[in-house]
Amino acid sequence: VQLQASGGGLVQAGDSLRLSCVASGRTNTVDAVAWLRQAPGNRRKFVAGVSWSGALTTYADSVEGRFTVARDNTENTVYLQMNSLKPEDTAVYYCAAVSSWRWVKVLSKYDAWGQGTLVTVSS
Repeated sequence: VQLQASGGGLVQAGDSLRLSCVASGRTNTVDAVAWLRQAPGNRRKFVAGVSWSGALTTYADSVEGRFTVARDNTENTVYLQMNSLKPEDTAVYYCAAVSSWRWVKVLSKYDAWGQGTLVTVSS
């Protein structure tokens, strides 16, 4: 499976932004898609995950209530809607595919990664 992430940009604190992750290839191997982010000098961290069916979602505490992850079944696309953005949300955001929902927060279990997309939130 191949993943293509997009949608990053420069926004102000309080603004919204929507990231997209398009999956292609062997999508039948995908059971969940995760969004992760990596700020400068920090390790990559889990942000949100959605099951391939779209029925299950999970979030990091830091984004719960502000971010929404969802899958468009018609387009093999997973979105991350980010509202009320804060400067601490500034990072390179990645999407990743995993073959089992139980591994959605386990980075070492991811089978494929998209390229990163930079989100910068100014204060």
